[in-house]
Amino acid sequence: MCKPIKLGGHELHSYVSKVGSLRVKLSWKFINETLFVEQDSGSEGFPAATDVLQSALYKWAGDANSFDPHTTDPFIEVICSPNNPDGRLNTSVFKQITNNIHDLAYYWPQYTPITNAADYNIMLFSVSKSTGHAGSRLGWALVKDKEVARRMVQFVELGTIGVSKDSQLRAATVLRAVADGYEEGGDYKLFHFGRKVMTERWDRLRQVITANGAFSLSEYPTPAYCGFMGEETSHLPAFAWLKYEGNLDIEDTANFLRTEHNMLTRSGKHFGTDGKYVRISLLEHFDAAMLEDKEHDDAKQTIYTPRH
Repeated sequence: MCKPIKLGGHELHSYVSKVGSLRVKLSWKFINETLFVEQDSGSEGFPAATDVLQSALYKWAGDANSFDPHTTDPFIEVICSPNNPDGRLNTSVFKQITNNIHDLAYYWPQYTPITNAADYNIMLFSVSKSTGHAGSRLGWALVKDKEVARRMVQFVELGTIGVSKDSQLRAATVLRAVADGYEEGGDYKLFHFGRKVMTERWDRLRQVITANGAFSLSEYPTPAYCGFMGEETSHLPAFAWLKYEGNLDIEDTANFLRTEHNMLTRSGKHFGTDGKYVRISLLEHFDAAMLEDKEHDDAKQTIYTPRH
């Protein structure tokens, strides 16, 4: 079927081999031959997602801190703050670029103090980290430029044939319930509940690290006043960024923890550094003891019960 007509075929081509570049050409012409850069190339998803399309229109260019801005090619900086995996608070290196992308998936009060209003040209969010509904696979963007927003919508439509209606309804119900918890003056507030859970988990993790002595923990920003909570709060990132510094000859810490201790972590190799580093998630399911706590259980049921 795919052979040229002169060779007896019909000269047909599967859309699979063309769809990546087709989506880009139709939806992202405004970033023609664009380079993408990010500080420390920390977030594992961006380089992989850029490379997988193998587009002729853009490519990943690495760390923004070492990038030469005098290149003749246009470029866009991706700012992930708080950063994944080390929780660092990043600001733009190239503030003169209009269409820099700010990934604020972790900029929620259960993880970090909300010190200023998020007011950037392109901002990305997700229910995966804001409310814990990663399975819904749904996020949203706030975009100031209407033309950029229109092209982004077109890209989503071409790339996914629209967003799952089930996911949209689930996310809308969850976000409405979260808003009701604050607007109606109830006792069950998701972000306060989440901060309490994260505080308990970080306290336990730090105790284990101190007692073990084989790991060092990334340094996090000092506590700051959170405008949402109305008080000074500490940074409680979604992930802990650890480095093995013990006496054993271990080059792949993630593999060692998995095979010897049945612990699932993410190797530092996925984040542009060596295998002695690992990322540990603090976003797993509720502890059994916590679910037995009546206060937590009531809060969980109230927050996630749809309003009829």
